[in-house]
Amino acid sequence: MEILAALKQEEAKLQHQLTRIRNAIAALGGSYSSVTARAKGGRPKREVSAALRAHLSKKAKERWAKIRADKKK
Repeated sequence: MEILAALKQEEAKLQHQLTRIRNAIAALGGSYSSVTARAKGGRPKREVSAALRAHLSKKAKERWAKIRADKKK
């Protein structure tokens, strides 16, 4: 039982050390967490279809046209 307890204690120590290293990398501007999430099977980036992108672009242009028209008044 001593060996198992020692291994669990070592695991906790290493997990804490890994957390500190990841925080240090994040503080330096690295994107370590996003890379590891994808490597471990995390959700991939969402892709927008061309039709939806065109629709959103059209709606944004309409909104800006309305704002510009209101400014001219």
